[in-house]
Amino acid sequence: MGRQLAKREPGNQSGAKQTKNALRDSVYSALKAMTIVTGQIPPGSRVTENDIAAKLTVSRTPVREAFNRLERDGLVTGRPRQGYVVTEFDINMFREAFEIRELLDGHATELVAAAATDQDKARLRAMLAECERLAAIPERTAREKFQELEVGIDLHRVIAEISGNVMLHGMQCGILDKCQHYVWTELLWLDEWKIARDEHAEIVDAICAGDASRAGTLARAHVRGSRDNVLRLLQAKSDYRNFLANAS
Repeated sequence: MGRQLAKREPGNQSGAKQTKNALRDSVYSALKAMTIVTGQIPPGSRVTENDIAAKLTVSRTPVREAFNRLERDGLVTGRPRQGYVVTEFDINMFREAFEIRELLDGHATELVAAAATDQDKARLRAMLAECERLAAIPERTAREKFQELEVGIDLHRVIAEISGNVMLHGMQCGILDKCQHYVWTELLWLDEWKIARDEHAEIVDAICAGDASRAGTLARAHVRGSRDNVLRLLQAKSDYRNFLANAS
């Protein structure tokens, strides 16, 4: 994943800056995926800048910046001279995150349905089409599934963005980062891909029709359904651990 930064030659400062920013964002996205979505670095694990720099074949500078961003997001915690620890999400944090997400998603969707432009609607429909394209790939890989997950999550970010409420957008992006691991778990283990696509399509249809009430209702139901699915998974895991403990 490492890339060579462009040389700072006369007249090329802008290109060098763009390349540096692209590398920084790429490292941040890769590290977030490893810690939050795919669980390659499990919750509670300790990880260092050197570990990640070697794994991604990049220098420590973009890795340090990525860790700083993840710490601001609440996804890792820095330990002096010990690196970082990946945040462990307990059931209470899960419930709180989805409660807040339901409020934000519902309100943002209502705002967008009431004021979306033709360009906004086209943007949302293009994201739905991209999910359908990824879903149609035969025997798709985990990477292609992850790409669909990202587009689906980004749909909610874009809805918040085009709502015009800057603070709501920032809060929504932060809460979605915390929910993303759970959404990945839901889709992967319960095979809820088609249901998620259909629900996203219904939400976008309501937005495009200018039906703010229906759009908000659908958005809130979508979040509640995801929450209930993950709760079932978490409860099943807890029951299994208790069974093993009692059987031993």
